[in-house]
Amino acid sequence: MQQLWDISPPVSAQSPVFPGDTPYSRKWNATIGPHCPVNVSQITLSPHVGAHADAPLHYSNRGAAIGQLGLEPFLGPCRVIHVLHGRALIAAEDLLPFLDQAPPRILVRTCAQANVTAWSDDFAAFAPEAIEFLARRGVLLIGLDTPSIDPANSKTLDSHQTILKHDIRVLENLVLDQVAAGDYELIALPLALADADASPVRAVLRRLPATY
Repeated sequence: MQQLWDISPPVSAQSPVFPGDTPYSRKWNATIGPHCPVNVSQITLSPHVGAHADAPLHYSNRGAAIGQLGLEPFLGPCRVIHVLHGRALIAAEDLLPFLDQAPPRILVRTCAQANVTAWSDDFAAFAPEAIEFLARRGVLLIGLDTPSIDPANSKTLDSHQTILKHDIRVLENLVLDQVAAGDYELIALPLALADADASPVRAVLRRLPATY
Protein backbone atom coordinates (compact mmCIF):
# COMPACT_ATOMS: atom_id res chain seq x y z
CA MET A 1 0.00 0.00 0.00
CA GLN A 2 1.32 3.43 -0.94
CA GLN A 3 2.38 5.61 1.98
CA LEU A 4 0.25 8.64 2.74
CA TRP A 5 1.14 11.65 4.87
CA ASP A 6 -1.95 13.21 6.42
CA ILE A 7 -1.07 16.90 6.71
CA SER A 8 -4.41 17.99 8.18
CA PRO A 9 -4.79 18.75 11.89
CA PRO A 10 -7.66 17.17 13.82
CA VAL A 11 -10.74 19.39 13.93
CA SER A 12 -12.34 19.68 17.36
CA ALA A 13 -13.47 22.22 19.93
CA GLN A 14 -9.78 22.67 20.76
CA SER A 15 -8.87 23.76 17.22
CA PRO A 16 -7.52 27.32 17.35
CA VAL A 17 -9.23 30.09 15.38
CA PHE A 18 -8.49 33.74 14.82
CA PRO A 19 -9.87 35.78 17.72
CA GLY A 20 -13.51 36.53 16.96
CA ASP A 21 -13.88 33.74 14.39
CA THR A 22 -16.31 30.83 14.87
CA PRO A 23 -14.79 27.78 16.59
CA TYR A 24 -15.82 24.21 15.90
CA SER A 25 -18.76 22.85 17.88
CA ARG A 26 -20.97 19.79 17.51
CA LYS A 27 -24.31 18.69 18.96
CA TRP A 28 -26.49 15.65 18.40
CA ASN A 29 -29.82 16.17 16.64
CA ALA A 30 -30.61 12.46 16.78
CA THR A 31 -29.09 9.51 18.64
CA ILE A 32 -29.45 5.78 18.31
CA GLY A 33 -32.15 4.43 20.56
CA PRO A 34 -35.39 2.47 20.60
CA HIS A 35 -37.06 4.89 18.17
CA CYS A 36 -34.08 6.07 16.10
CA PRO A 37 -31.66 3.91 14.08
CA VAL A 38 -28.94 6.53 13.53
CA ASN A 39 -26.77 9.20 15.10
CA VAL A 40 -27.07 12.58 13.30
CA SER A 41 -24.98 15.53 14.35
CA GLN A 42 -25.00 19.25 13.65
CA ILE A 43 -21.67 21.06 13.36
CA THR A 44 -20.90 24.77 13.45
CA LEU A 45 -17.52 26.14 12.41
CA SER A 46 -15.70 28.77 10.45
CA PRO A 47 -14.50 27.43 7.09
CA HIS A 48 -11.03 28.56 8.23
CA VAL A 49 -10.86 25.96 11.03
CA GLY A 50 -8.15 23.34 10.53
CA ALA A 51 -6.48 22.79 7.17
CA HIS A 52 -8.34 24.94 4.68
CA ALA A 53 -8.27 26.64 1.31
CA ASP A 54 -9.03 30.34 1.09
CA ALA A 55 -11.13 31.62 -1.80
CA PRO A 56 -10.54 35.02 -3.44
CA LEU A 57 -13.87 36.04 -1.86
CA HIS A 58 -12.07 35.93 1.50
CA TYR A 59 -9.91 38.93 0.59
CA SER A 60 -11.89 40.63 -2.20
CA ASN A 61 -15.60 41.46 -2.44
CA ARG A 62 -15.31 40.80 -6.18
CA GLY A 63 -13.49 37.50 -5.70
CA ALA A 64 -14.80 34.04 -6.53
CA ALA A 65 -16.31 31.80 -3.86
CA ILE A 66 -14.55 28.56 -3.06
CA GLY A 67 -17.11 26.44 -4.92
CA GLN A 68 -16.43 28.38 -8.12
CA LEU A 69 -12.72 27.57 -8.23
CA GLY A 70 -11.14 24.97 -10.47
CA LEU A 71 -9.67 21.98 -8.64
CA GLU A 72 -6.47 21.63 -10.65
CA PRO A 73 -4.24 23.71 -8.32
CA PHE A 74 -5.24 21.53 -5.34
CA LEU A 75 -4.18 18.24 -6.93
CA GLY A 76 -0.78 17.38 -8.36
CA PRO A 77 2.98 17.50 -7.80
CA CYS A 78 4.22 19.74 -4.99
CA ARG A 79 7.46 20.49 -3.20
CA VAL A 80 7.79 20.67 0.58
CA ILE A 81 10.43 23.18 1.69
CA HIS A 82 11.66 23.57 5.26
CA VAL A 83 12.21 27.18 6.41
CA LEU A 84 12.82 26.77 10.13
CA HIS A 85 14.75 29.97 10.84
CA GLY A 86 12.12 31.27 13.27
CA ARG A 87 11.75 34.68 11.64
CA ALA A 88 8.37 36.32 11.13
CA LEU A 89 8.44 36.34 7.32
CA ILE A 90 9.43 33.83 4.67
CA ALA A 91 11.57 35.68 2.14
CA ALA A 92 12.39 34.84 -1.47
CA GLU A 93 15.98 34.04 -0.52
CA ASP A 94 14.70 31.39 1.92
CA LEU A 95 13.06 29.56 -0.98
CA LEU A 96 15.47 30.12 -3.87
CA PRO A 97 17.96 27.33 -2.99
CA PHE A 98 15.15 24.74 -3.12
CA LEU A 99 13.33 25.71 -6.32
CA ASP A 100 15.40 24.02 -9.02
CA GLN A 101 12.92 22.17 -11.28
CA ALA A 102 10.23 22.67 -8.64
CA PRO A 103 6.63 21.68 -9.40
CA PRO A 104 4.00 24.46 -9.39
CA ARG A 105 2.81 23.85 -5.83
CA ILE A 106 4.97 24.92 -2.88
CA LEU A 107 4.32 23.97 0.76
CA VAL A 108 6.52 25.50 3.45
CA ARG A 109 7.19 24.04 6.87
CA THR A 110 8.05 26.84 9.29
CA CYS A 111 7.97 25.22 12.73
CA ALA A 112 9.17 22.05 14.43
CA GLN A 113 5.65 21.34 15.66
CA ALA A 114 2.50 22.87 14.24
CA ASN A 115 0.23 24.52 16.80
CA VAL A 116 -3.05 22.59 16.65
CA THR A 117 -4.58 23.27 20.09
CA ALA A 118 -4.13 26.95 21.04
CA TRP A 119 -4.23 30.30 19.29
CA SER A 120 -1.03 32.36 19.09
CA ASP A 121 -0.22 35.52 17.15
CA ASP A 122 3.39 34.35 16.88
CA PHE A 123 3.61 32.52 13.57
CA ALA A 124 5.49 32.79 10.31
CA ALA A 125 3.90 34.27 7.19
CA PHE A 126 4.97 34.99 3.62
CA ALA A 127 6.59 38.25 2.61
CA PRO A 128 4.65 39.60 -0.40
CA GLU A 129 7.91 39.77 -2.34
CA ALA A 130 8.34 36.02 -1.86
CA ILE A 131 4.94 35.41 -3.42
CA GLU A 132 5.80 37.73 -6.32
CA PHE A 133 8.97 35.67 -6.79
CA LEU A 134 7.01 32.39 -6.80
CA ALA A 135 4.43 33.82 -9.19
CA ARG A 136 7.18 34.63 -11.70
CA ARG A 137 8.18 30.96 -11.55
CA GLY A 138 4.66 29.81 -12.43
CA VAL A 139 3.55 28.63 -8.98
CA LEU A 140 -0.18 27.80 -8.84
CA LEU A 141 -0.58 27.13 -5.12
CA ILE A 142 1.26 27.93 -1.90
CA GLY A 143 0.71 26.49 1.55
CA LEU A 144 2.16 26.61 5.01
CA ASP A 145 1.78 25.24 8.53
CA THR A 146 0.45 28.41 10.14
CA PRO A 147 -2.99 30.11 10.25
CA SER A 148 -2.31 32.72 7.58
CA ILE A 149 0.06 33.78 4.83
CA ASP A 150 -0.09 37.27 6.40
CA PRO A 151 0.95 38.20 9.94
CA ALA A 152 -1.81 38.03 12.54
CA ASN A 153 -1.84 41.81 13.06
CA SER A 154 -1.93 42.74 9.36
CA LYS A 155 -4.80 45.01 8.30
CA THR A 156 -3.78 45.29 4.63
CA LEU A 157 -3.22 41.55 3.97
CA ASP A 158 -0.46 42.28 1.48
CA SER A 159 0.33 38.62 0.80
CA HIS A 160 -3.33 37.76 0.26
CA GLN A 161 -3.60 40.72 -2.12
CA THR A 162 -0.55 39.42 -3.97
CA ILE A 163 -2.04 35.96 -4.51
CA LEU A 164 -5.24 37.70 -5.65
CA LYS A 165 -3.26 39.64 -8.27
CA HIS A 166 -1.61 36.49 -9.58
CA ASP A 167 -4.60 34.13 -9.13
CA ILE A 168 -2.62 31.80 -6.84
CA ARG A 169 -4.42 29.38 -4.53
CA VAL A 170 -3.51 28.96 -0.88
CA LEU A 171 -3.66 26.32 1.85
CA GLU A 172 -3.26 27.26 5.51
CA ASN A 173 -3.02 25.39 8.82
CA LEU A 174 -1.22 22.39 7.38
CA VAL A 175 0.73 19.98 9.60
CA LEU A 176 4.14 19.20 8.07
CA ASP A 177 5.90 18.01 11.23
CA GLN A 178 6.59 14.52 9.88
CA VAL A 179 7.17 15.41 6.24
CA ALA A 180 10.71 15.45 4.90
CA ALA A 181 11.65 18.14 2.40
CA GLY A 182 11.12 16.94 -1.15
CA ASP A 183 8.58 16.31 -3.87
CA TYR A 184 5.18 14.65 -3.39
CA GLU A 185 1.71 14.48 -4.88
CA LEU A 186 -0.68 16.84 -3.10
CA ILE A 187 -4.38 16.02 -2.73
CA ALA A 188 -6.28 18.79 -0.91
CA LEU A 189 -9.66 19.31 -2.52
CA PRO A 190 -12.01 21.97 -1.12
CA LEU A 191 -15.73 21.36 -0.79
CA ALA A 192 -18.02 22.79 -3.47
CA LEU A 193 -19.46 25.42 -1.12
CA ALA A 194 -21.29 27.64 -3.57
CA ASP A 195 -20.95 30.97 -1.75
CA ALA A 196 -18.29 30.46 0.94
CA ASP A 197 -15.05 32.37 1.41
CA ALA A 198 -13.06 29.22 2.27
CA SER A 199 -13.40 25.48 2.73
CA PRO A 200 -11.90 22.85 5.01
CA VAL A 201 -9.72 20.31 3.19
CA ARG A 202 -8.39 16.90 4.10
CA ALA A 203 -4.90 17.49 2.81
CA VAL A 204 -2.67 14.48 2.15
CA LEU A 205 0.63 13.83 0.44
CA ARG A 206 1.82 10.68 -1.25
CA ARG A 207 4.83 9.66 -3.30
CA LEU A 208 4.69 10.99 -6.82
CA PRO A 209 3.19 8.51 -9.27
CA ALA A 210 5.47 7.54 -12.10
CA THR A 211 3.11 9.19 -14.57
CA TYR A 212 4.03 12.71 -13.39
